This record gives sequence, structure tokens and C-alpha cells, in this order.
Amino acid sequence: MTVIVDTSTDFRTQAIREGIDRVDAVFYTHTHADHLHGIDDLRQLSRRGPIPVYSSPRNLEEIQTRFPYIFEESPFPDSKPRISPIALDHNAVVLDDMSILPVPLLHGSLPIHGFRIGSFAYLTDCSSIPEASFELLAGVRVVVIDALRREPHPTHFTVAQAIDAGRRMGAARIYLTHICHQLDHEELERELPESVYPAYDGLRINVGE
Repeated sequence: MTVIVDTSTDFRTQAIREGIDRVDAVFYTHTHADHLHGIDDLRQLSRRGPIPVYSSPRNLEEIQTRFPYIFEESPFPDSKPRISPIALDHNAVVLDDMSILPVPLLHGSLPIHGFRIGSFAYLTDCSSIPEASFELLAGVRVVVIDALRREPHPTHFTVAQAIDAGRRMGAARIYLTHICHQLDHEELERELPESVYPAYDGLRINVGE
């Protein structure tokens, strides 16, 4: 089972690097360009059939508005990605033996989603976690969480805020993502407390450890 969260602008490069030759589902956190605009690169991966795409009703409407050609009838269906939009609600999506729970977050004032899979959570592009969502994240052991920079930002967690949020949910390992150019990776790695790590392209996490 191969599940993708977001299709970034370099999704094709990532898919080739990781040897991905099929995608069983895509979950979108939100529709900002750096999380969505690799959607055309689902074309080759959808030749077996339409790929289910899960997101909020608002996000699905935005995707259909921004990429109308994907949803229009065409005599050449292989010339574009084939996807089946499915609206998320508060319930988990169960795919085979994988349960994927949408977790409401705030990206500034924009409502977005993170996702919890078992004891793992992926929470990118967030500046606030609602109290009800902390309840959904209780017991998470490994979290990948937004940490843009050290200084406050209106739409992203700082490093300190991300660590505090990870500690609050009880995570044993915290991986910082969406790190901006103002932070040097090696310097940050040396400064971070135990069990907190900067994420990087190609990182593989065994959530069962």
C-alpha cells in the first residue's frame, strides 16, 4: 500500500528517487502551490485506474477550479492524471489495514489537515493545533511537525513551538519539517535536544521502533 501526502512541485523527482511505481491514495493537507502543484505527475501513476484523492470539501473544490482539465471528459484519458476526489470528514479513512485519521490544524487563519496513522502523525504547515486536535493526537509516539525557523511567523510554528507541541502530545521522537533557509541543518542538529531531529529529503522512519 503506497499512500502519498501532498504532491509537491518536485513530486516527480521524489517518486523516481524512491522507486514509486504506484500510488493507492493521495491525501492533501491544503492547496498551497508547494503542496499541490505536482498533481500532474500523478498521470503516469494513474494508468491502472483513477487514484482516490482525499481532502476537505473546500480543498477539493479548489483543486477542481485550479485544474479543471483533469475533471473534464476527454477522448484521451491517459493524457492527464485520473483521480477520484473524496471529501474528508472527521472520520478515519481505512485502506486495507491502514487507518488514516484527519487532524484539523490551523495554518495562520486557514483550516488545514494533518494526518495520524497509528502512533505516527504528520503535521506540516501549522501555526496552531486546536485543543480538540491534541485529543486526537494523544499517544502519538513519532511526529513530523512544521518548524519554519526560530523567529515567530504568522502561519508556521517556530522550532521551539514545534518541540513544545510534540512534547505535549507525548511523542518519543520529533522530526522538524518545512525548515526554511535561515536554519543550517547541521547547526540545528547539534542544538536540538535529545529525540528531536531535523527532517530531510529521503528520510525514512520506522514508526514501529
